[in-house]
Amino acid sequence: MSAKMLVHFSDKGSDPHSWSAQIYPGNIRQRVVTIHVCSPVLSSVAQYQLLVHIAGTHEQSSYAAGTFVLLYNPWLKEDAVYMPLDVQRQEYIKSDYGVIYMGTDVNVSLRPWSFGQYEPGVLEACLQLLQVSPQHLSNSHKDYVLRADPAYLSRIICAMVNSSDDMGLVEGRWKGSYKDGVEPTQWSGSADILHRWMASKGKPVRYGQCWVFASVLCTVMRVLGIPSRVVTVFNAAHDGDGNLITEEFYSSTGERLGLSKDSIWNFHVWVECWMKRSDIGAEFDGWQVVDPTPQEMSGGAYRCGPCPVVAIQRRYLGTPYDTAFVYASVDADIVRMIVRSGKVVGKKVDTKWVGRLIFTKSIGSDVPVDLTDSYKRQKQDQTYRVGNSVCRASRSVGPHPVEEMVCLSDMPRPPIEDTSSLDVTLTVQGEPTAGKSINLTVTITNLTNSTRLLREHLNAQLKEFNSGPEKSFWKSHQEVRIQPFGDLTQNHFIPLSKYEAFLVGDDIVKVVAVIKDLKTKERVLAIQDFNLISPKINIKVEGGDSIQLKKEHTAIVSFTNKLNKPINGAVLTVEGYGLLQGKQEARLTVLHPDEKIEKKVAIMASTSGTKLLSASFSHSSSSNVVSRTFHKVSVTT
Repeated sequence: MSAKMLVHFSDKGSDPHSWSAQIYPGNIRQRVVTIHVCSPVLSSVAQYQLLVHIAGTHEQSSYAAGTFVLLYNPWLKEDAVYMPLDVQRQEYIKSDYGVIYMGTDVNVSLRPWSFGQYEPGVLEACLQLLQVSPQHLSNSHKDYVLRADPAYLSRIICAMVNSSDDMGLVEGRWKGSYKDGVEPTQWSGSADILHRWMASKGKPVRYGQCWVFASVLCTVMRVLGIPSRVVTVFNAAHDGDGNLITEEFYSSTGERLGLSKDSIWNFHVWVECWMKRSDIGAEFDGWQVVDPTPQEMSGGAYRCGPCPVVAIQRRYLGTPYDTAFVYASVDADIVRMIVRSGKVVGKKVDTKWVGRLIFTKSIGSDVPVDLTDSYKRQKQDQTYRVGNSVCRASRSVGPHPVEEMVCLSDMPRPPIEDTSSLDVTLTVQGEPTAGKSINLTVTITNLTNSTRLLREHLNAQLKEFNSGPEKSFWKSHQEVRIQPFGDLTQNHFIPLSKYEAFLVGDDIVKVVAVIKDLKTKERVLAIQDFNLISPKINIKVEGGDSIQLKKEHTAIVSFTNKLNKPINGAVLTVEGYGLLQGKQEARLTVLHPDEKIEKKVAIMASTSGTKLLSASFSHSSSSNVVSRTFHKVSVTT
């Protein structure tokens, strides 16, 4: 389906507000003329039919000259997505390569991603997404008109990237088996996903999680001309009841309990899109959060945004769209409660855990840029926000009033009453690496003038990045004595034998320390989440990481067993969309200590741009991939 507009010729030059055309004389003998067609700034993103009508004195004729696709133009100053700096346009529109930051704020891991907007068929898939949206299917004319507004378009695409309530691209799954699809961690680029969706005639691709949804959305937005970047929030809150407070419950021995609908994701990935917000006013122009991960409904569909980053930072929680939900994701308070026999026996409010880091890829480099200050102001005091601690006031924003906008910036708040007589911190020493002991330190400070007998409980649990911990795999209990106003440091080690049956590389661990005063019954809690660093897989491209288009090159992939024991059933797998056909494997029945497993593969790129080689290592003793690595390859003509 194509959009149609009537274009008139003009001798006065192009008009930025209407369709116009000019004829430039060409080669008269060859009966050739050049026609420049100019679209208005507020044109709709769509595929257009180009028809030529020729009228003479005695005859008229019409020709179908073809079709063209009209996109947003971030190079045009009058356009709603205009971006002033060329280095920004190069990074946020033209670059087909990105980086996703994952893991925990303790040790951030990096995953490259190939956006693939120049791959054959990707543009067609992005346009097809628009054509099968519920809005287009119910009223195509209205949808075409509204597509001139990037806020509208981003809202449509955001809903279409997930398949929760439409013919969307990607189906999400966070638990269970992935055998009937692709495990989310195996994806390394968007083009493969878009191609599969088109080939299946709109059947959702299985499976995705937040970074997959966000990266595919970033691809679609860049294809359509909207500057976009992938952003990771570490310790992101999912505020299920909308009160800006997240509750966590723990047992008296430190085990996390699943008693709350709220949750803290170790990391959550969304997209920022650059645009003007003509619907709410110029003060909200700029970066907008657009989150396609299906968490909560917005306007009857699973989507979030576009939400102005400046509205989050200023705490204008009534600003369209979904600002209160996004604000809670980066700045909610956590109330951690210790529960025993159904009663709360200890409580701690943490105002700094949520949104501790907010990262995106820097321009021209894989080094992260910290966006935290763009989202959050430093809190003036340690506060505990409850329902009556926010101010509600009508505020006129741009041409449309936003009713009952919640403003948190100037309201005085009651201070937290922290009457704890113990201060406890829990830290992880060094880089916790899969296959080695995990070193922990608990530091206790006695804030009283009395000697105290304490009971120390430590608990370690495997944790999904977006949900609560699983069953505990390591515990420690002991009594310790601390002197008046003294400090006490306790070192703990979790040996490999205690976790090797539960954890592999990149898994996330939650460790909790609960310190109890045996006389006063006071309990104090400290927590730390961290991810294990994967064993290293080496990838080397002979001749360097810049390869020539349609020329065969050799890549060598290897893994060395650094454990002090043999690994049975070792499998090294190599794949790379746009470089390799299918998967290639190397297998060893037994991989001895310090022994290497290696695979040489011939790679060839059919299109230019940035491609990714991925390699994974697994073995028969684990049901999961032990290590996965991605390697960037630049393809030149």
